[in-house]
Amino acid sequence: MDLLQTPTPPDADNTDDTAPIDTAAPRPGRAAVEAAVRTLIAAAGDDPAREGLRDTPARVARAYGEWFSGYAIDPKAYLNRVFDEAEGYEDTVLLRDIPLVSTCEHHMAPITGRVHVAYRPRGRVVGISKLSRLVDAFGRRLQLQERLTQQIATTLFSVLKPSGVAVIVEARHGCMTTRGVNQPHVAMVTKAWLGDFREDAELRRDLLAAIPFGLDR
Repeated sequence: MDLLQTPTPPDADNTDDTAPIDTAAPRPGRAAVEAAVRTLIAAAGDDPAREGLRDTPARVARAYGEWFSGYAIDPKAYLNRVFDEAEGYEDTVLLRDIPLVSTCEHHMAPITGRVHVAYRPRGRVVGISKLSRLVDAFGRRLQLQERLTQQIATTLFSVLKPSGVAVIVEARHGCMTTRGVNQPHVAMVTKAWLGDFREDAELRRDLLAAIPFGLDR
């Protein structure tokens, strides 16, 4: 997706209060974006005009369009289509190891890892691919892992209205693994428990036992 394009998501209502910025605000044009990249290249100590870097500003502009495509998406729209033919299933539905690609808002360094999403339906279930899309929509923004975890959980809980939601995120942060303390194997784990999962310790234990933790496995 081009950085300067703003696609219309399916069934978007433009009232997503989980969006961190006003997505209707005007964005810099391509020329301004590419000029900013050339400035950063020069600040790094290289020559933005040399052959290997000449097309880098345009490439970065296109890459930003992918990395931050979540700003053009209403995550709730992915949960609008539900299925009522689950034969009364009310036990835990768990989707493990959803890939996470995000960006730290403090240093604009990559965040990569896995997300585990679980919910206990009340007669309605959602297609499992929509859980992955929900994660990706919030991930492809400037983020804090703690906020990302809560956004996924509260959106699923408010739209699908299950009896419980659990979200667990395991991720590595480039701002810690490649700079600063330079600890490449450190991973951060965050959890959000809503409804049944918040109230029932046994449910939490059962869920944790069903998740194979570790980003290097």
